[in-house]
Amino acid sequence: MAQKRRGKMTRKQRQRQLHRRMFLTGVLVVLICVGIYSGIRRVTKTASDITAVDYSGSDYEDNDITDWTGAPPIDVELLTPNSWSRPQTRLKKVDGIVIHYTANPGSTAMQNRDYFENLPETQEAQASSHFVVGIEGEVVQCIPTSEWSYASNQRNFDTISIECCHPDDSGEFTDETYNSVVQLAGFLCKRFNLTSDDVIRHYDVTEKLCPLYYVEHEDAWIQMKADIQAYADSLS
Repeated sequence: MAQKRRGKMTRKQRQRQLHRRMFLTGVLVVLICVGIYSGIRRVTKTASDITAVDYSGSDYEDNDITDWTGAPPIDVELLTPNSWSRPQTRLKKVDGIVIHYTANPGSTAMQNRDYFENLPETQEAQASSHFVVGIEGEVVQCIPTSEWSYASNQRNFDTISIECCHPDDSGEFTDETYNSVVQLAGFLCKRFNLTSDDVIRHYDVTEKLCPLYYVEHEDAWIQMKADIQAYADSLS
C-alpha cells in the first residue's frame, strides 16, 4: 500500500507553529527570570543578617548603653556581625536577665568570646551571650544590649544573657565571678527597670541544668538573687 505523502503546511499552520514556539520560548524566559530572582532573594536574605540594624522605633536611641556607672569594668569586644552568633536582630524591650554557665571548666571569658566569634567558620551551633564573666571577675561584652544573643532559646527576643566561667565541674562561681555577676545583673536591673524577680536561670526557660551549681543548690540561687536586688537598690 502506498504511503500517504505529507502535504506542505498552509500559511495558517505555519503561523500557529510559530506562535506555539514563541509561547514556549516566553515560558522558558519567565522560568529563568523566576530562578534568577529567587537566587537574588536568597543572597539578599543572607546578606541582611550581617548588615547594620536600624534601631529607630525601639526603646533604644543609641546602639548601646552610654552610662555604665555602677557596672563592673567591661572589656567591649563585640562579635563580628554574622548569622551564627551575632545576627543583629533588634531587641524592642528587655523583660529579663538570664544567667548561664559555660560548662567548660577553666576556660576564660575571652576564650568563650572567641568561640562565639569563630562559629561562622566551625558552624557547630548558633550560640552567643551578651556578656561573659571570667573566673577572675573580668567582664567581656560580646553583643550590644540592644540586640539578640543566641543564648536563651525562646527568651532570646526579650532578655539579656550573662555567661559565667567556672573553675571546675561543680559549676560554682569563684568569689570574683560571683561579685561581678551581682554587680552587672544589678546594674542591668536598674537600667531596665527590672527587679531580681526578672533575673532567671537558663534552667527556668528550658529546664537545662544551667547554671549547674545554682540549679542543684537552690539556696545559693536565692542568695544570688537577693544580692543582685540589694546591689540594684544601692544604685542612685
